[in-house]
Amino acid sequence: MRGMKATDPAPADPEAWLAALGSWQRSLVDALRAAIVGAAPFVETVKWRNLVFASNGPAILIHAEDDRVLLGFWRGKRLCDREPAMKPSGKYELANWTFHAGDSIDPGQITELARAAATLNAELGDPTQLA
Repeated sequence: MRGMKATDPAPADPEAWLAALGSWQRSLVDALRAAIVGAAPFVETVKWRNLVFASNGPAILIHAEDDRVLLGFWRGKRLCDREPAMKPSGKYELANWTFHAGDSIDPGQITELARAAATLNAELGDPTQLA
């Protein structure tokens, strides 16, 4: 299949969201997801057409498109020193890490970032309530 487009109906649950992905996106997202869920007790949902991991508010998102997958952290600007590939953008101190077909990930690095994201939300509260 493919990544999600704005005109596609948004799947309501994580498993349906994953099932809609193309092969390279699915492999990458499965690896990202495994590293994230091993980091902290996240609640996983689909919001805003993204796979969202919440811990005291949204902490991490995965957004899939035809040609890229974005790994976003609500408080990612605070994590950019840990991963230079993350680029600050948007509200809530958001930063994104972009992946393309053929890219590999370091699961330990993703787990470390996810754990830090959960810790920041525990310390600072829900990032969407502070804006």
